[in-house]
Amino acid sequence: MRTLSLLAGLFFAASAVADEASWSAPHAPYQITDNIYNVGTAGISVYLITTPKGHILLDGATQAGAAIVETNIQRLGFKLKDIKYLIENHAHSDHVGGLAQLKKDTGATFIASKADRYGLEHGILDSDANWTDTFTPIKVDKTIDDGKELILGGVHLQAIITPGHTKGCTSWLTESQDKGVLRRVIFVCSLTTAGNSLSLVGNKLYPSIATDFRNSFARLKQVKADVVLSGHPEATNLEQKYLAQVNGKKDAFVNPDELLNLVTKAEEKFEEELKQQQESKP
Repeated sequence: MRTLSLLAGLFFAASAVADEASWSAPHAPYQITDNIYNVGTAGISVYLITTPKGHILLDGATQAGAAIVETNIQRLGFKLKDIKYLIENHAHSDHVGGLAQLKKDTGATFIASKADRYGLEHGILDSDANWTDTFTPIKVDKTIDDGKELILGGVHLQAIITPGHTKGCTSWLTESQDKGVLRRVIFVCSLTTAGNSLSLVGNKLYPSIATDFRNSFARLKQVKADVVLSGHPEATNLEQKYLAQVNGKKDAFVNPDELLNLVTKAEEKFEEELKQQQESKP
């Protein structure tokens, strides 16, 4: 089991490189609810939340993916200069690598969690991990505390700090009309140990990582959501839902049980990984 744990960590590092092409590959933008769109790449979801007073963009994909995000926003008929706020889920290059360019091109205010600020402004992974991660630094204009809301044009986005994947990993909760039905939507921050597969124990830069993961799992189990949106499409089967929508399924993205199922499975995998690391380290 200990050998398998080490191999799992090495496999992630290798697979991350293998998957990188999809992270910066084009994908058509698509609508999820009346005012929420996926404007990301084939392998990284980026979300545009529109309002009558301007728009909010969640994440920016990779540095190379930023151009795809901009093109997708314009393809939907929206203007880059109408984006008022940029926000983030977590400070890893595949999700925030393009934010510096997007900030420059939109002039938007960038809001992030306090705990992710250092990594964002230094363009580095702020944790001991089995991989290296660098990206173009981006200045944080404002920080947001746990439970506080970003409000724009009638849209309320509540920040739920769910650390573990990064120190300031942030899930965002909102409500959105969906063809006459009000949906609770969560943009859930990653719950996997990927990138931390060898550093849940003895992490010098992030000593509270294991405790943070457990607290985040417990917290998210209390949240109710109709639509669960993830940074990596495969985490919540977004591509399959998108294709179902194209084929006429009106509520393709709706699944009230998905968040609890997602959290429960992530928690089980985390506990397995933590146990293996505890057994393998003196």
